[in-house]
Formats: sequence, structure tokens, C-alpha cells
Amino acid sequence: MTDTSLAPRTRRPRPFALVVAAASLPMFMATLDNLVMTNALPVLHSEMGASVEELQWFVNAYTLAFAGAILIASALGDRFGRRTLFAIGIAVFGAGSVLAALSTDPGQLIAARAVQGLGAAGVMPLSLALLSGAVPPSRRPLAIGIWGGVSGLGVAVGPLVGGAIMEGWNWQAIFWINVPVALIAIPLALVVLNNDFGARARIDVPGALLAAAGVLALVHAIVRGNDDGWDSPGVIVEIVAGALLIAAFLVWQMRAKAPLMPLRLFRDRSFSITNIVGFAFSFGTFGSVFILIQYLQLVQGSTPLEAAVQTTPWTLAPMIVAPIAGILAPRVGTRVLLVLGLALQGVALTWIAAIMSTDLDYPALIVPFVMAGVGMALVFAPSATALLATLGLVDHAKASGVNSTVRELGVALGTAVMTAIFVSAGGELMPDLYVDAARPAVFTGAAVLFAATVVALWLPSGRATDAVTAGTADDGAAETDADVLEPAVAR
Repeated sequence: MTDTSLAPRTRRPRPFALVVAAASLPMFMATLDNLVMTNALPVLHSEMGASVEELQWFVNAYTLAFAGAILIASALGDRFGRRTLFAIGIAVFGAGSVLAALSTDPGQLIAARAVQGLGAAGVMPLSLALLSGAVPPSRRPLAIGIWGGVSGLGVAVGPLVGGAIMEGWNWQAIFWINVPVALIAIPLALVVLNNDFGARARIDVPGALLAAAGVLALVHAIVRGNDDGWDSPGVIVEIVAGALLIAAFLVWQMRAKAPLMPLRLFRDRSFSITNIVGFAFSFGTFGSVFILIQYLQLVQGSTPLEAAVQTTPWTLAPMIVAPIAGILAPRVGTRVLLVLGLALQGVALTWIAAIMSTDLDYPALIVPFVMAGVGMALVFAPSATALLATLGLVDHAKASGVNSTVRELGVALGTAVMTAIFVSAGGELMPDLYVDAARPAVFTGAAVLFAATVVALWLPSGRATDAVTAGTADDGAAETDADVLEPAVAR
């Protein structure tokens, strides 16, 4: 229950631009680093002698630690202060970046990436919750649109920054650049953002352990399936154990007094479908990116910087289109934007997979890259708006935590599954053997995005007029949480 013993306090108004910057800068850092990492994989394969499986774990160590810790980080933020956990998350992410830069072998880098993931778990979900609670409802769509644009900026400049740094310096520098960002972001957040609280309940440690163990078992089984054999006892045991642990987690959440993942949230159609779409989007998109960024370097012979420049038609679009989508969402509806974005992304990946070859001319990729970028942008901000559309502010941190968990699971499973498809098709990190195996993997990503497009049709329209006509129940929830409960627990 929310601690109501505290007398209501009036929030100190902060400049809109500073609030958006304070909430978005750390999220930009985490997004930037994830895509910088993807662009560095061929270099790490060469310089560290990392295997295909180890390359997966450079990505998945981050995403799994992230996914496993998000829910408990959101709960800790509710109990001890969202800004407090936000700042701690930034600090841990910065420390993980230092450890990654100092790594000398794949094992050390994998461990450092896990530390980064733990830090990001305190950044990503609380970023959106702090932002939505710090701006008035009338300006929230614009704020979320800009937040989505900043995320798109991380997507856009991540490969460029990584390519430029690796070509002009070394791969370690892609982690060192996080340190000054963290040093700026922590004091900015502490000064500008309110230290909002949610329900001050006992932390659900058993739930956190069940969820983390279940996810780790499933993803690890998928990663090792091709090497050990899908019918090997170890892989089968891990898959069964993972499924049982996740089932036990869900049962526990139904009984826990303060669940990490309140299942009542899934009664909200917009929340439920947005999470399904978010999982499928991350699975199809980022699993394909893992394959395609290596295609440009290993097959087409591009340097990291050249590959980054070549992907700018894809990666720059979210920076430009996402803020516009956030502004348009209340007018045209989040459903229209999400359906269009997912469909564009699916068509683009199908196009790319169909034309992939060892002697493909780069200009043939420009149009599908632009389509993929616009599609990605049309998903970013509208999905964040749809996620929180009918939930009160007291639920925003946990709701955002659930969504971030689902998305990161999509990244981890998408990378693992598509790599499994690649390896099972005879894929090797050599031009001739890469293309034939990469094609079915990218087609799989496209198929998942088309399935998500169909699911997104079930979303409420998400127009601002619908929120008004929904009646006083929705307005009451929003106003009560924003104007009564939150001021009582803000600092």
C-alpha cells in the first residue's frame, strides 16, 4: 500500500526541457551502448578470438541481466525512491562500462556486460516513469514523443559512434565514452527530477529469483542447442526447468502480497497487447539486426565505420520520426501508428532477406533500410503511450518495468533463436557460408513482425477523444494518481 502518512507536498516546477533531458540522457546512454556493441561484434571476433556463441553472450549477458533485474529495480524504486534507484542504476552502468573497457578476454567482457545490464535495469523503466510523473498530462504525449526520439537518436548514432571510434581508436573506447555521460547524468537527475515513490511494500525476492532463473535457463538452452543437439539431455532439462520456473513465477505472482509483476495490469487490453507487440517487435527487429550488421562487414567487406554509415537510412529515421509519432498519437491513435510501423518493418526485412547475396550492391538496400527505420520509429513512442494510456501514475514504474522486461526478453530470445537458425543452416563467419544461413534467420524475424501486426489490430484506437469518452473512471484514475497520491509521496 502507498504510504499515506506523509503530508501532501507541492511539487517544485521544473523546466520542461530539463525534465526531458534528465530522464532521457541515461536512457540514451543505454540504447547507444547496446547498438555500439552489435557493431563491434566482428571486431571482437577478430581481436579476442570470440566464437559465435561468445558473440551472442556479449549481447545476451546484457539483456538477460537487464531483464532479470528490471522488475525488482522497479519495486525498489517504488519503495526507496525512483530517482534514487535511477541514479544508482546510472552509476552501476558506468562501472560496468569501465570493467568492459578493461576486459582482456571474452569471459571478462561477458561478466562486465552483465554488470551493465544490471545498471540499465535501474535506468530504462524508471526513466519513463519519472518522465510521465514530472510533466502535466497535457504535455505528456509530447514528452514521451521526445523521449522516443532520444531513444531513436541512440539507435541512429550508436553504430556511427561505434564505427568511428573503432576505426580511429579501439573497441575499448566504445565503453569509455559512457563514463562522462554517467558523470553528467547523475547530478542532473538528482537536481531536476522528483524522487517519486510508489507502493512501499516488501520486495518480492522469491519472485525475482524465479523469473531470473527461468529466463536464464530458457535462453541458455536455446544458445547451446545447436552445439549440444536439441535432443541432448542437458538442453531438454534446461528447457523444461525454464518453463517450470516461469510457471512457478506466475503462480507466485497471483499469491504474493506485493508482486513484482501485478497480474491485474494484464486485465487492461492496451497494456497486454502492447507487451505482446513489444516482445515480438524486439524479437524480430533486434534479432535481425544482430545478423545484418555482421553481413555488411563479413560479406560485403565494409569496415565498422562504413557499415555504420550504410545503416544510417535505417537508424536515423527513428530520431526524426519518433517525436512526430508521439505528437500524432493522440490525434490519429496509437493503433494506426503501431500497425503501420510493424507492417513496414516486416516488409523491409522480407525485402532484405530476399535480395541478400555475396555480391549485392549497397544501393539496393537503401529503400528497405528507410522502410525499416520509419517502421521502427512508428513503434517507439506510440507503444510507450499505449502502455500507460489507462494506468494511473502509481502503476507506471511497474508497468514500464514489465514492458522493459518483455522487450529485453525479446532481444535475448530473438538473438538466440535467429543465431540458432543461422547455425543450423550451416552458417559460418565466412562470406559464402554466411548469406545462405542468414536469409532464413531474417525471414523468421519478418514473420514474427507480421504476426505482431495482426495482434496490434486488437489494440484500442488510442486517440485522445477515446480517453475523454471513456468516462470518468479513466479520468478519475489519472487525476487521483497524478494530483493526490503522487504529491503525497514525492520529494
